[in-house]
Amino acid sequence: MAESEAVTTQSSTVEEWTQALAESKGSPGGGAGTGVMLAIAASLASMVAGYTEPSQDQGGELTDIHARARALREAALQLADDDAAASEAFGAAFRLEPGQERDDAIHHASVNAAKASAVLGERAMAAIEDLGWLASHGNPALIADVTVAFGALRAAVTGARTNVSFDLATLRSAGATLEGIREEHPVLWTTVQQLNSALDRIDQLTAGVDHRAAPTDTGALD
Repeated sequence: MAESEAVTTQSSTVEEWTQALAESKGSPGGGAGTGVMLAIAASLASMVAGYTEPSQDQGGELTDIHARARALREAALQLADDDAAASEAFGAAFRLEPGQERDDAIHHASVNAAKASAVLGERAMAAIEDLGWLASHGNPALIADVTVAFGALRAAVTGARTNVSFDLATLRSAGATLEGIREEHPVLWTTVQQLNSALDRIDQLTAGVDHRAAPTDTGALD
């Protein structure tokens, strides 16, 4: 791929995309990686749903879960690219000369970056119970894949939580206080707390199936 070509999840190979992620450029960065982790979780959920034979009264629910997982995979990759674009603006703001223009640019870029991560987080949170359903009712032979999906989903939620929080806190570089940030951006502030709760829910669901996914763990012999 030519140096001038944009590296995106849509047009690049995994090799090209991860090579770009490995460079000290910041775009793609951790936020875009969060989107890719969400896409991995959605892909695994879709696979498990496709291998699952539902009972007579579960067919409709499984069909809906399968459709949501397929749609989420596509959306997550697009959100990863959106976040990469937001990261470019974020970096550009900090390269400006000190002054009001730089402060305004940092504020604008930070809020946009936080919003992009919040959208990713919201989509990740919406997938938790679908994955929980697959943990309980999905093909039992694929419980390890469900657990891997939980791991990817947890990484996505963690990434979104951290990025929203960090981007909001960056507003302090433009003179804001944490109290002022909370008052000015209450929805984004609340999103951080919701993502924290989502991590607890993922951990709860994962703990409930870990004995099935990893039966040879040494703890199983205690």
